[in-house]
Amino acid sequence: MLNNNKLILNSVLIFSILSLAIAYFIQYILGHEPCNLCLIERIPYLASLILISFIFIINKFEKVIACIVLLFFIFGSLVSFYHVGIEQGFFSESLVCDLGSNDENMSKEDLLKQLQNKTPISCKEVTFRFFGLSLATINTVISILLSGIMLKVIKNYG
Repeated sequence: MLNNNKLILNSVLIFSILSLAIAYFIQYILGHEPCNLCLIERIPYLASLILISFIFIINKFEKVIACIVLLFFIFGSLVSFYHVGIEQGFFSESLVCDLGSNDENMSKEDLLKQLQNKTPISCKEVTFRFFGLSLATINTVISILLSGIMLKVIKNYG
C-alpha cells in the first residue's frame, strides 16, 4: 500500500506543478490577469508541492502531512465553488475581491498612478475559458477530485 501511496503522491505533486505552470502561462504569456480569488486558488497547489516534497525528503509524518494537504484541497474546493458562484451571480463579490484596490490613505497622485498602471480584476469577470468552462469551474472539480485522492492516501496509511 505504501508504494501505491508514493505513486499517488508523485502524481499529485506532478499535477500541482503542471497546474501552477498552466496558471502562470495563462497569466504571463497569454496576458490574462487573475483576480484575487484566482490567486488564492493557487495556494493548495503550492502547498501540496511543498508538503509532498517534504514527505519524500524526511520520510516521516506522512499521514499528518497528507491530512494537511487534504485540508488545503478542501479549502481550494470551497474557494473555487464560491468563485464560481460569484461568476454565475449566485453570490455577490466579497471584500476579498477588492483587496489591494482600495486604500483610504492614498494621496491623489498615488491613486492616479494606481489607476494608470492597472485596474483591479473583478471576480465576476471570466477572462479565460477552456472548453467553455471558467478556470474556477475547472478548479472546483479538480480540487474535489484531489481531495478524494488525498483521502484515499490517508486511508492507505491506516
